Amino acid sequence: MTTETQTLPAHERVYRTLKTRIMHGEIAPGAALTLRGIGAEFGVSMTPAREAVRRLAAEGALNLSPSGRVTTPALSNERIEELACVRAILEPELASRALPRVHAALIERLQSINSTIDQMIVKADATGYVRANLEFHRTLYLRAQSPAMLALTETVWLQSGPTMRALYSGLHRKLASEKHRTILATLRAGDEPGLRVAIRADVTSGLRMLLS
Repeated sequence: MTTETQTLPAHERVYRTLKTRIMHGEIAPGAALTLRGIGAEFGVSMTPAREAVRRLAAEGALNLSPSGRVTTPALSNERIEELACVRAILEPELASRALPRVHAALIERLQSINSTIDQMIVKADATGYVRANLEFHRTLYLRAQSPAMLALTETVWLQSGPTMRALYSGLHRKLASEKHRTILATLRAGDEPGLRVAIRADVTSGLRMLLS
Protein backbone atom coordinates (compact mmCIF):
# COMPACT_ATOMS: atom_id res chain seq x y z
CA MET A 1 0.00 0.00 0.00
CA THR A 2 1.43 3.41 -0.99
CA THR A 3 1.93 6.34 1.37
CA GLU A 4 -0.68 8.26 -0.63
CA THR A 5 -3.23 5.49 -0.13
CA GLN A 6 -2.54 5.36 3.61
CA THR A 7 -3.42 9.06 3.99
CA LEU A 8 -6.84 8.69 2.30
CA PRO A 9 -10.12 8.49 4.24
CA ALA A 10 -10.83 4.93 5.34
CA HIS A 11 -13.64 4.26 2.86
CA GLU A 12 -11.58 5.60 -0.06
CA ARG A 13 -8.56 3.54 0.95
CA VAL A 14 -10.64 0.34 1.09
CA TYR A 15 -12.38 1.20 -2.18
CA ARG A 16 -9.20 1.86 -4.15
CA THR A 17 -7.36 -1.19 -2.87
CA LEU A 18 -10.28 -3.56 -3.51
CA LYS A 19 -10.86 -1.99 -6.93
CA THR A 20 -7.26 -2.63 -7.94
CA ARG A 21 -7.39 -6.22 -6.70
CA ILE A 22 -10.60 -6.95 -8.58
CA MET A 23 -9.43 -5.27 -11.81
CA HIS A 24 -6.18 -7.25 -11.76
CA GLY A 25 -7.97 -10.55 -11.12
CA GLU A 26 -6.53 -11.05 -7.64
CA ILE A 27 -10.00 -12.20 -6.50
CA ALA A 28 -11.55 -15.18 -8.28
CA PRO A 29 -14.99 -14.95 -9.96
CA GLY A 30 -17.76 -15.91 -7.55
CA ALA A 31 -15.52 -15.46 -4.51
CA ALA A 32 -17.38 -14.54 -1.32
CA LEU A 33 -16.28 -11.62 0.82
CA THR A 34 -17.64 -10.34 4.12
CA LEU A 35 -17.89 -6.80 5.41
CA ARG A 36 -16.47 -8.01 8.70
CA GLY A 37 -13.50 -9.61 6.94
CA ILE A 38 -12.86 -6.50 4.84
CA GLY A 39 -13.05 -4.31 7.91
CA ALA A 40 -10.65 -6.54 9.82
CA GLU A 41 -8.13 -6.64 6.98
CA PHE A 42 -8.04 -2.86 6.61
CA GLY A 43 -8.43 -2.06 10.28
CA VAL A 44 -11.65 -0.10 9.73
CA SER A 45 -15.20 -0.26 11.05
CA MET A 46 -18.11 -1.77 9.15
CA THR A 47 -19.24 1.65 7.88
CA PRO A 48 -16.29 2.43 5.54
CA ALA A 49 -16.15 -1.22 4.49
CA ARG A 50 -19.84 -1.09 3.56
CA GLU A 51 -19.44 2.21 1.70
CA ALA A 52 -16.54 0.86 -0.37
CA VAL A 53 -18.48 -2.29 -1.22
CA ARG A 54 -21.55 -0.30 -2.25
CA ARG A 55 -19.46 1.84 -4.61
CA LEU A 56 -17.91 -1.24 -6.18
CA ALA A 57 -21.33 -2.89 -6.49
CA ALA A 58 -22.63 0.22 -8.28
CA GLU A 59 -19.74 -0.14 -10.77
CA GLY A 60 -20.56 -3.81 -11.38
CA ALA A 61 -17.38 -5.05 -9.70
CA LEU A 62 -19.15 -6.78 -6.81
CA ASN A 63 -22.57 -8.27 -6.18
CA LEU A 64 -24.25 -7.18 -2.95
CA SER A 65 -27.33 -9.17 -1.96
CA PRO A 66 -30.13 -7.82 0.27
CA SER A 67 -28.83 -10.11 3.02
CA GLY A 68 -25.41 -8.42 2.83
CA ARG A 69 -23.62 -11.26 1.02
CA VAL A 70 -20.77 -9.89 -1.12
CA THR A 71 -19.35 -11.77 -4.12
CA THR A 72 -17.36 -11.05 -7.25
CA PRO A 73 -19.50 -11.61 -10.35
CA ALA A 74 -19.25 -14.81 -12.36
CA LEU A 75 -20.08 -13.50 -15.82
CA SER A 76 -22.71 -15.11 -18.02
CA ASN A 77 -22.08 -15.61 -21.74
CA GLU A 78 -24.42 -12.70 -22.48
CA ARG A 79 -22.51 -10.41 -20.14
CA ILE A 80 -19.16 -11.47 -21.61
CA GLU A 81 -20.40 -10.73 -25.12
CA GLU A 82 -21.71 -7.33 -23.99
CA LEU A 83 -18.40 -6.37 -22.37
CA ALA A 84 -16.47 -7.51 -25.45
CA CYS A 85 -18.69 -5.30 -27.63
CA VAL A 86 -18.16 -2.30 -25.35
CA ARG A 87 -14.39 -2.77 -25.49
CA ALA A 88 -14.56 -3.10 -29.28
CA ILE A 89 -16.27 0.30 -29.44
CA LEU A 90 -14.33 2.29 -26.85
CA GLU A 91 -10.76 1.08 -27.10
CA PRO A 92 -10.14 1.49 -30.85
CA GLU A 93 -11.45 5.05 -30.48
CA LEU A 94 -9.12 5.75 -27.55
CA ALA A 95 -6.17 4.36 -29.51
CA SER A 96 -7.09 6.46 -32.54
CA ARG A 97 -7.22 9.60 -30.42
CA ALA A 98 -3.90 8.71 -28.83
CA LEU A 99 -2.08 8.14 -32.14
CA PRO A 100 -1.27 11.80 -32.94
CA ARG A 101 0.44 12.09 -29.53
CA VAL A 102 2.45 8.87 -29.76
CA HIS A 103 6.23 9.36 -29.71
CA ALA A 104 9.29 7.11 -29.71
CA ALA A 105 9.64 7.10 -25.91
CA LEU A 106 6.04 5.93 -25.51
CA ILE A 107 6.54 3.10 -28.00
CA GLU A 108 9.68 2.09 -26.12
CA ARG A 109 7.68 2.08 -22.87
CA LEU A 110 4.99 -0.09 -24.46
CA GLN A 111 7.63 -2.52 -25.72
CA SER A 112 9.00 -2.79 -22.19
CA ILE A 113 5.55 -3.55 -20.78
CA ASN A 114 5.05 -6.18 -23.46
CA SER A 115 8.33 -7.80 -22.41
CA THR A 116 6.91 -7.96 -18.88
CA ILE A 117 3.84 -9.71 -20.29
CA ASP A 118 6.12 -12.30 -21.90
CA GLN A 119 7.79 -12.83 -18.51
CA MET A 120 4.40 -13.34 -16.84
CA ILE A 121 3.54 -15.96 -19.47
CA VAL A 122 6.76 -17.86 -18.73
CA LYS A 123 6.06 -17.67 -14.99
CA ALA A 124 2.40 -18.68 -15.48
CA ASP A 125 1.52 -15.64 -13.33
CA ALA A 126 -2.09 -14.92 -14.29
CA THR A 127 -2.51 -11.92 -12.00
CA GLY A 128 0.76 -10.41 -13.18
CA TYR A 129 -0.36 -10.99 -16.74
CA VAL A 130 -3.66 -9.16 -16.22
CA ARG A 131 -1.89 -6.28 -14.47
CA ALA A 132 0.73 -5.85 -17.22
CA ASN A 133 -1.83 -6.27 -20.01
CA LEU A 134 -4.00 -3.48 -18.59
CA GLU A 135 -0.92 -1.31 -18.06
CA PHE A 136 -0.07 -1.69 -21.75
CA HIS A 137 -3.49 -0.46 -22.82
CA ARG A 138 -3.82 2.27 -20.21
CA THR A 139 -0.38 3.69 -21.03
CA LEU A 140 -1.45 4.10 -24.64
CA TYR A 141 -4.95 5.37 -23.91
CA LEU A 142 -3.74 8.08 -21.51
CA ARG A 143 -2.29 9.80 -24.59
CA ALA A 144 -5.83 10.15 -25.95
CA GLN A 145 -6.56 12.79 -23.30
CA SER A 146 -10.15 11.53 -23.14
CA PRO A 147 -10.76 10.99 -19.41
CA ALA A 148 -14.48 10.22 -19.65
CA MET A 149 -13.94 7.53 -22.27
CA LEU A 150 -11.02 6.06 -20.33
CA ALA A 151 -13.11 5.96 -17.14
CA LEU A 152 -15.82 4.00 -18.97
CA THR A 153 -13.20 1.59 -20.31
CA GLU A 154 -11.74 1.04 -16.85
CA THR A 155 -15.22 0.19 -15.56
CA VAL A 156 -15.38 -2.60 -18.14
CA TRP A 157 -11.92 -3.81 -17.07
CA LEU A 158 -13.11 -3.79 -13.48
CA GLN A 159 -16.19 -5.87 -14.22
CA SER A 160 -14.23 -8.46 -16.20
CA GLY A 161 -11.07 -8.66 -14.03
CA PRO A 162 -11.84 -11.83 -12.05
CA THR A 163 -13.15 -13.65 -15.13
CA MET A 164 -10.13 -12.65 -17.24
CA ARG A 165 -7.79 -13.92 -14.53
CA ALA A 166 -9.63 -17.26 -14.61
CA LEU A 167 -9.22 -17.37 -18.39
CA TYR A 168 -5.50 -16.62 -18.31
CA SER A 169 -4.92 -19.17 -15.56
CA GLY A 170 -6.03 -21.90 -17.93
CA LEU A 171 -4.38 -20.79 -21.18
CA HIS A 172 -0.93 -20.20 -22.63
CA ARG A 173 -1.44 -16.58 -23.65
CA LYS A 174 1.38 -16.01 -26.13
CA LEU A 175 -1.24 -14.69 -28.52
CA ALA A 176 -1.77 -11.47 -26.55
CA SER A 177 1.84 -10.30 -26.63
CA GLU A 178 1.90 -11.11 -30.36
CA LYS A 179 -1.20 -8.97 -30.86
CA HIS A 180 0.53 -6.21 -28.94
CA ARG A 181 3.44 -6.40 -31.36
CA THR A 182 0.99 -5.78 -34.18
CA ILE A 183 -0.33 -2.76 -32.28
CA LEU A 184 3.23 -1.47 -31.86
CA ALA A 185 3.88 -1.88 -35.58
CA THR A 186 0.81 0.21 -36.48
CA LEU A 187 1.86 2.88 -33.97
CA ARG A 188 5.32 3.13 -35.56
CA ALA A 189 3.75 3.36 -39.01
CA GLY A 190 1.12 5.91 -37.96
CA ASP A 191 -1.45 3.53 -39.43
CA GLU A 192 -4.73 4.65 -37.87
CA PRO A 193 -7.06 2.16 -39.65
CA GLY A 194 -4.63 -0.68 -38.91
CA LEU A 195 -4.38 0.41 -35.27
CA ARG A 196 -8.15 0.29 -34.87
CA VAL A 197 -8.27 -3.23 -36.32
CA ALA A 198 -5.37 -4.42 -34.14
CA ILE A 199 -6.83 -3.00 -30.95
CA ARG A 200 -10.26 -4.43 -31.65
CA ALA A 201 -8.82 -7.89 -32.30
CA ASP A 202 -6.72 -7.77 -29.15
CA VAL A 203 -9.33 -6.56 -26.68
CA THR A 204 -12.13 -8.87 -27.81
CA SER A 205 -10.25 -12.13 -28.38
CA GLY A 206 -9.71 -12.96 -24.71
CA LEU A 207 -13.27 -12.37 -23.56
CA ARG A 208 -14.73 -14.26 -26.52
CA MET A 209 -12.59 -17.30 -25.74
CA LEU A 210 -14.78 -17.67 -22.66
CA LEU A 211 -17.99 -18.07 -24.63
CA SER A 212 -19.21 -21.63 -24.61
